[in-house]
Amino acid sequence: MEDITKHISTNISINLDTIKEDTKAVVNELLDIAKLDKDEILVVGCSTSEVDHHKIGSFSSADIGEVLFNTIKEITDSKGIYLATQCCEHLNRAIVVEKECAKKYNLNIVNVVPKLKAGGAFSTAAYNNFKKPVVVEYIKADAGIDIGDTLIGMHLKEVAVPLRTKKNNIGNAHVVCARTRYKCIGGERASYDENLM
Repeated sequence: MEDITKHISTNISINLDTIKEDTKAVVNELLDIAKLDKDEILVVGCSTSEVDHHKIGSFSSADIGEVLFNTIKEITDSKGIYLATQCCEHLNRAIVVEKECAKKYNLNIVNVVPKLKAGGAFSTAAYNNFKKPVVVEYIKADAGIDIGDTLIGMHLKEVAVPLRTKKNNIGNAHVVCARTRYKCIGGERASYDENLM
């Protein structure tokens, strides 16, 4: 695979190698804690503006989007996990996934193509780099990473459990992670499997 970090835009104030290393640290720690199984889903929302120390939605960077997407995708592919990317509010926070994922989980495919100012740089990179990209309106993912406070909660399964990773930023963007767990039912008489908590 070509080293995408060498395509540095003169408009970026942060080092792309730093972004790549920050991203690896966050994703690997989350996946170690969340213990996702093969074919489960990781949803990621991302503001490349926030990564480069700008206000969300004001400075979309294709270069940063590519580095983030390719770094995360390499890790999720190695673990057999589906990556889902959340678009920005201009596409109602729709999700880009591989068509295989949409078919497996019977997701309703819609017709829209993300771009820098309507979908965001991260989801544009996903759409341009997935083998067979499709966009769906909703997904219920097993874990998530929110890079730059983009609000991914609507795309997580119940019950979401916040995770505090050692690395809590990627570039200049604040990072929040979550895993999900099964609902506990049955009340005070019930017993629970501690491995599922």
